Amino acid sequence: MSRVDVVVVGGGLAGLAAAVACADGGLRVTLLEARPRLGGATWSLRRDGLVLDNGQHVFLRCCTAYRGFLARLGVERSVALQSRLDVLVAEPGGRRCRLRRHPLPSPVHLAPSLLRFTHLPFAARVRAGLTARRLGEIDLDDPRTDEQSLGEWLAARGESDEAIDLFWDLLIRPTLNLAARDASLALAAKVFQTGLLGEVDAADIGWARVPLDELHARPAAALLTARGAEVRLGARVERIGPPSGGRREVSVAGAPPIGAPAVIVATDHERAADLVPADSGLDGGALRALGAAPIVNLHVAFDRPVLDVPFLAVVRSPLQWIFDRTDTSGLASGQMLAVSLSAADAYLDVKQGDLANAFLPELARLLPACRGAAVTHFSAVREPAATFRQRPGTRKLRPRPGRLAPGLFLAGAWTDTGWPATMEGAVRSGVAAARAVLASLGDSRSSEAA
Repeated sequence: MSRVDVVVVGGGLAGLAAAVACADGGLRVTLLEARPRLGGATWSLRRDGLVLDNGQHVFLRCCTAYRGFLARLGVERSVALQSRLDVLVAEPGGRRCRLRRHPLPSPVHLAPSLLRFTHLPFAARVRAGLTARRLGEIDLDDPRTDEQSLGEWLAARGESDEAIDLFWDLLIRPTLNLAARDASLALAAKVFQTGLLGEVDAADIGWARVPLDELHARPAAALLTARGAEVRLGARVERIGPPSGGRREVSVAGAPPIGAPAVIVATDHERAADLVPADSGLDGGALRALGAAPIVNLHVAFDRPVLDVPFLAVVRSPLQWIFDRTDTSGLASGQMLAVSLSAADAYLDVKQGDLANAFLPELARLLPACRGAAVTHFSAVREPAATFRQRPGTRKLRPRPGRLAPGLFLAGAWTDTGWPATMEGAVRSGVAAARAVLASLGDSRSSEAA
């Protein structure tokens, strides 16, 4: 058996980014994924002859690590990226407006759109703009910032319930997978400071033009194989041993153990709490306390086009964000919509038929073209633990990505990357872990050579 330099446990975006970076650094990599697929929380499935993504995963232009990962995989042409931020915001009954950036310097580049946000009274729009500027001044490194909820902070500055529901929740719920009232102030401020109040083009939205497994899993597996890495699916790690002779032993169910000088744990935080050995000093209880927040995605096909934009945001309705996924689904005729429901605790255990009864009338209220259209497909995909629960007090529970103990490294969107639990955070954590491994093994090799 050939020598292994690093074992990566977990084949989500964090693990894939770590494995690619390690392989690019000249290391011999073995990647172990317990499931029969790669991609982690970004994956595709097939139902009724259609290809459906488990969720609508978007990114922003400021997501430089994720975009760099796509470029390394050679799939940057498989995504769309707006030339400028432009989001249609609609409500049942016909009222529509757009949130878009204007040719003005940051942070006033969004001010004209906010002033025209007719879902709120004019005075509330002005107040929201002033509050957003104050949000941009928050010290993200102050531990007290993460101990407060965004909802408490907004209420203390005079933001009404209506403003929180119609404006702040519109932006925070899909990015933090938690209602604005409940979300960490620190993470919400990060979203605004980096995405909306930073570089003028930071918030331009990108999305996949192909199914997610064609965007992440397949090209990553092909690249790793070409770099000489071994990718093993259905390989469930049972134990990671303590350091012995400069190596750690990884026990795999039904297979011989693997010894390597470096092991990167890139699973979800619950699994990491079970796997990381006691010698690391990691607090498994703190990881479990991060909790989980669900996302439910509804896939609805109509026999004719009903939506005339790539996506839109929705207010005054249980609908949140709706995307046209006709091309990626392989639908032969008509239109496929994906309805993304973040912070979806209320819908997680609802039967599919009941979801259809609740949401199809809402689509008809919002989109007049639905009223005469036939539904040719309806299905729900549930992610009970799509992200950790990004509430106040979570930062102290999140370990840093990178080296944890001799020969042991961490990666995952749940680690403290400075970002929320996003694809960007996942890739950043994987790259950080890979750099720490390369530095560690480089030092040890230098010592051996001396």
